This record gives sequence, C-alpha cells and structure tokens, in this order.
Amino acid sequence: MKRLGAAACGLCLLTACAGVGNDPVRGQFWDEAGSITDNGDFGNATMTNSQVMKNHDAYVLNLGKRFAAEVPSMVTFAFNSAQLDTNARAILAEQANWIRQFPEVRFRVYGHTDLVGSAAYNKRLGMARAQAVVAYLASQGISRSRLEAVVSYGETQPLIPTDNRERQNRRTVTEVSGFVKGRGQVLDGQYAAVIYREYIRSAQPVSTLDQANAPGGS
Repeated sequence: MKRLGAAACGLCLLTACAGVGNDPVRGQFWDEAGSITDNGDFGNATMTNSQVMKNHDAYVLNLGKRFAAEVPSMVTFAFNSAQLDTNARAILAEQANWIRQFPEVRFRVYGHTDLVGSAAYNKRLGMARAQAVVAYLASQGISRSRLEAVVSYGETQPLIPTDNRERQNRRTVTEVSGFVKGRGQVLDGQYAAVIYREYIRSAQPVSTLDQANAPGGS
C-alpha cells in the first residue's frame, strides 16, 4: 500500500508539474530565473540602440531630410552671374538660422548652371556660385570650417532639360554632409546632443512675447 501511495503521489506531482507548465506565472518556479520576462526578444532594444548609434550615415540622412523639409535648400541666379539677389539672401538667412541650431553638423554647397556656354566655363561659374553662398552663410555667423564649396556640377545636372537659358538650372543647393569631426560612429553623443537639446527646447513654455510675435498674434 505504501508503494502504491508513493506512486500515486509521484503521478500527482508529475501531473501538477505538467499543469503548472501551462501557467507562466506558476511555472517559473521550475524554470530558470527571469525566464518569464523573456518572450524571445530580450536584449533586442539594447542591440538596436547600439546598431543605430553606430550608423553614422543614417543620422546624416535624417538631418539632411529635415533640412530640406524645414528650409529652402536652393537659391537661383541671374544669367551668367554669381551675385546673390534679395530673394537668395532671404533664403540663405533662413538656412543660416537652421544651421546655427546644429553646431555639430557640416554642410556642402553645390553649384549648378544652365546649358548655355562651354562646360569648362560653366564649371567655374557653378563653383563661383557655391562660393558666394558659402561666403554669405559665413557672414551670418556660420563657421567656414563647417561649410564646403568643393563640388561644382556645372551644367551636368539640370532640373529642367533644355539647351536654352533656364533660371531653375542656375542654382546652388545646400545639403548636410556630416558631423564636424567626421567620425565613423556617433557613440560620443554628437547626435544625442542634437536630440536632447531639441527635447529640452520643446518643453519650454511659450512666453507671452513669443505669442504676440507669432502669426496672427495681437
């Protein structure tokens, strides 16, 4: 009888254990410590953060998209000229205001021309236009060490394909090119500093003076 009772008791324990195995809360007693918290993706967040922080190009791309979306990135020129008109200076003032918010970021200015004239002349003219933009941005307080006018596409990338004069083709385009120190990863917090600074600014209350100066304000 004692053996039969022990066997029954053992069977009961096995049955109970099997039943407990279907209950994650009660079943954790029989499993490894912490197993209930791991549903198969434990550690994925840390892994993703590490991968994202190492992806320097993705940060540059994201900032580039923001720049193009939030301010005009292009100015145009009169025919055979690298002089900035009133409209160009107004656009560049907007660019400078945006650039000042991101002291960690570098920018390139690309110069273009239309298809009138020789390729060699247009390449020089395109570079002159890019240099004029860099000079104006520098006059707005942007360090020249953050600005590059190193590439001129001349007449090779028209917005509007035509052999005639076309103002849209006589342009410069300002783009984000990278971080100031040009490191291969952003684990030192360059991009984090940008995000944190904007996060703090977004939490600041709007003053009555700002409200009065806002569009539609009294």
